[in-house]
Amino acid sequence: MSDRTAILREQLNRFEAPARQEALAALAKAWRTGQVAVAAPREEGNLHCHSFFSFNGYGYSPSALAWLARERGWRAVGLVDFDVLDGVGEFLEACDLAAVRGVAGLETRVYVPEFATREINSPGEPGIFYLMGMGFTQSAAPAGRPAQTLAQMRHAAESRNRQMMAKLAAHLEPLAADYDHDVLPLTPKGNATERHMLVAYDELARRRFPDQADLAAFWAAKLGADPAKAAALVADSNALRDAIRSKLMKKGGVGYMAPTPEAFPRVPEVNEMIIACGAIPCATWLDGLSAGEQSEEELLTLLMGQGVGVLNIIPDRNWNFASAAEQELKVRKLYEVVDLARRLDLPLIAGTEMNKFGQKLIDDFESAALRPLREVFMEGAYFLYGHTLLQRGAGLGYQSAWAKRHLPGRKERNAFYIALGRAVEPGAESLLKLWAVGGELDPDGLLALVQHV
Repeated sequence: MSDRTAILREQLNRFEAPARQEALAALAKAWRTGQVAVAAPREEGNLHCHSFFSFNGYGYSPSALAWLARERGWRAVGLVDFDVLDGVGEFLEACDLAAVRGVAGLETRVYVPEFATREINSPGEPGIFYLMGMGFTQSAAPAGRPAQTLAQMRHAAESRNRQMMAKLAAHLEPLAADYDHDVLPLTPKGNATERHMLVAYDELARRRFPDQADLAAFWAAKLGADPAKAAALVADSNALRDAIRSKLMKKGGVGYMAPTPEAFPRVPEVNEMIIACGAIPCATWLDGLSAGEQSEEELLTLLMGQGVGVLNIIPDRNWNFASAAEQELKVRKLYEVVDLARRLDLPLIAGTEMNKFGQKLIDDFESAALRPLREVFMEGAYFLYGHTLLQRGAGLGYQSAWAKRHLPGRKERNAFYIALGRAVEPGAESLLKLWAVGGELDPDGLLALVQHV
């Protein structure tokens, strides 16, 4: 890689949007003219990538994620940020320029009263559920209730963060962390998460205690760790931040914010916003071991009745264990939920999150555990791309009146958008041609047309 290419890749992660646009345009031009080599396309993708608009462990912006997918030959890439749509427009335009199938979404936590006594996929927090929306095409929600819901999601997350920092203040003395001064500058648009707070605490402590021994002693006291353990932690920022999060922010910690039914929106409220944006509500699955996920069919049936049309899985949590017994259990649970989703006609998507340094850039689809699932996960990627493509190009996405009229059944509608997403190559040229398509064509006619795009 040339020095110029390396500089442009770093520029992709600048907080200033014009700098990112300039860098991506230069990289795309260099690729198209043969000055930058990229990997040959492979039948794989990462449909769950957080960007720096919520937190990315590698500092990636939406534009950087699009270019990463182009460089590595991914067929598809998906943006997922917590509580905001700030990166959607940039990401989809970047994917057009990089000629990558791009889909965009968000993730939030909701309260499911029907599972009030059962832990689902937020460990130790009964009734709390991670819900996503996928297939957004704009960075804003329609005015009125949808925009209000989205704004409230952002506000609630910030309020929880500020309360957590206030609870931690006395325990972490003499550190004096200020949310506005120390945390918000770590974000491009003010949407901070727990992980931004961890960076702030880590950096503040290193400035306050430049001597490694003093730093280790400070964290040993605050985390209740023995000196040798603390010394190892301060030598590895990633491990230290994990320890701070686990010991101080999670259940049992000084800063833990215990969830209440009033603190989180309900599924129908968030789904109303997602659907108003033309996107698709998306359930998430952890590992099948919690009380709630042991009743996964009951849960998914409930959620599908409230509008859910996709299921997201983070497969890397569910294989490659040192213990053969744990490996067998987790892989079996993974295959069980895949079989359930197929039976329920729920498209499946997979990704690695990237919201922590060290997480894989993409799943190992050559592993024995995941190789048989590659096709089903790629079908989910094609499904969401097909929806995104047609929603952007002609307003005929999955939630459109046209789709409901011509494709009333879940199975047939899924099959159409999968075929569409597979058939149409990514890029602005495809969108330009689709803008001329009207709703007068039926799905077969439209598919026949776009197969020549």
